[in-house]
Amino acid sequence: MHVSVDFDLCASTGSCMQICPEVFEVRRDGYLYLLQEDPAEELRDKVTQAADMCPTAAITVTD
Repeated sequence: MHVSVDFDLCASTGSCMQICPEVFEVRRDGYLYLLQEDPAEELRDKVTQAADMCPTAAITVTD
């Protein structure tokens, strides 16, 4: 699984971080950071849910 974020679309709302903090983090500077581009398969459900909940559809998950 590969995760990517379109930072031009990202509003850094933090919803993804609330769902999957192992992969997404909004830091004090107000920007989203992608902690793992290729997270473990056991995180698939959380990563997919985070992508689905993204209000700007900035997160893409591919196999």
